[in-house]
Amino acid sequence: MPAPLPTLALCPAPSVEPVPALPLYQQIAQTLAQLIHSGAFKVGQRLPSVRATALTQGVSISTAMQAYRQLEEQGLVQARPKAGYFVKRAQRIAQPGLSAPPQRSFLLERQSRSEAFAMLHQPGDRATFGGFTPQSSELFDEDRLRVAIGRASRVHRHSLTEYNKADAGRPALRQAVAQRALQLGCALDASDIVITASCTQAVSLCLRAVTQPGDVVALESPTFFGYLDLIESLGLRVLEIPTHPATGLSLPALELALDTQPVRAVLAAPTLSNPLGSVMPLAAKQRLVRLLAQRRVPLIEDVVFNDLLSGDERRKAAKAWDTEGNVMVCGSFAKTLTPGIRLGWVEAGRWRDAVATHKRLQGAATNVVLEEALADLLTQGSYEAHLRRLTASMRQRRHEARHLIAHHFPPGTRVSNPPSGDTLWLELHPAIASMDLFKRCASEGITFGPGELFTATDRYRNCLRLNFSGPWNAITMQALARIGEIARQMLEHPAASPTPPVLRRA
Repeated sequence: MPAPLPTLALCPAPSVEPVPALPLYQQIAQTLAQLIHSGAFKVGQRLPSVRATALTQGVSISTAMQAYRQLEEQGLVQARPKAGYFVKRAQRIAQPGLSAPPQRSFLLERQSRSEAFAMLHQPGDRATFGGFTPQSSELFDEDRLRVAIGRASRVHRHSLTEYNKADAGRPALRQAVAQRALQLGCALDASDIVITASCTQAVSLCLRAVTQPGDVVALESPTFFGYLDLIESLGLRVLEIPTHPATGLSLPALELALDTQPVRAVLAAPTLSNPLGSVMPLAAKQRLVRLLAQRRVPLIEDVVFNDLLSGDERRKAAKAWDTEGNVMVCGSFAKTLTPGIRLGWVEAGRWRDAVATHKRLQGAATNVVLEEALADLLTQGSYEAHLRRLTASMRQRRHEARHLIAHHFPPGTRVSNPPSGDTLWLELHPAIASMDLFKRCASEGITFGPGELFTATDRYRNCLRLNFSGPWNAITMQALARIGEIARQMLEHPAASPTPPVLRRA
């Protein structure tokens, strides 16, 4: 007799449980997909019949059929006439290689990438993979947020008619941040932490503290477009360092840059960089801190995504190895707790006073009620459990997206494979300009991040970033497949002359 098939469970272990708000057929499809990814179902193995699945899950046959059709659309299974559904052999997708930006710095003099990125998206888009839309309410607990803000408003009601006298932030939030930093391997003194309006503002304050107009700042390539806007607004020069999608910033390339160019600061996200999702090995993070300390070059470290590696030792920040105050660590909880409270924080090492002064001079006081509400949320024991559910949901989205990409995008497409997070970086055939692809997709209400927005150079024109923080359902999955189909059409029937990029380097 053949070995019995694994028993399906609509509610798997807490670390991989489906998001409760999903329709039943999607929950069943998600559970089956997880069993396939884990190896419980092998390639070529028959899945339980539609009738058996409906019976064991207590749903109608049509609901079970919808689940199997979704798995088929994702390229995980295939139907065989009169035999049922079988696990399909996954198509392997190569990752992009080490980036190769020019070995010189640039003074940025071009249209704001943030503004251009926002203009790329229109109200009523069918599906947006750009990340410039409200993040899915499925990923966050709105009720907990409302309760915390309501409680803070009652307890601190007088703060609504007074100036916030705590320039560095409320003691409760600074202490909560210091406690959370222990999960990153960092023993921070709450009195050294400065609360900011966002992580981006924290990075901006750090740049102001350690650079002057005309100075060179080194950073990953490709990089977050918001960094480029900050550097441009401060009149700084940008030097992009080769970066690998898996292991992050190239230390040999960075060392060469430090030897040959007057780098005044390094701005990086060693853990889950944006847009690659790369994670530097722990030993590399330690070497990075030591290398920059020897050169007296400050490291501005963005840890906004680190908590998405909950339970993984790679969550540890580079700041954990800082013994000289040379690392300025910046973070927020907008990506892990609630996008609506964009409060950030910074521990700036030996530049703590300079950062606090810049914040005060800018009049950038933060809101007492929001600070107290965030402190409340961070100290609740359910935060780590929430992180596990969040990372499990994102993991499932990435798995499903990569299968769709393998099935629908042109042959030769390369895709990053980050261990966590909500983004994927794609490298298409060199003949496909992602801005041209964007315009064709946008005409059908589908948007994403063209690659050229993530660099100060003219590179990555055949690359794009996909963000999955918005709604994730059959409509968005179909939209992702449609991007691949349009890319295939562009490769098979190239236009007579490609459309020039919207943004140009001066």
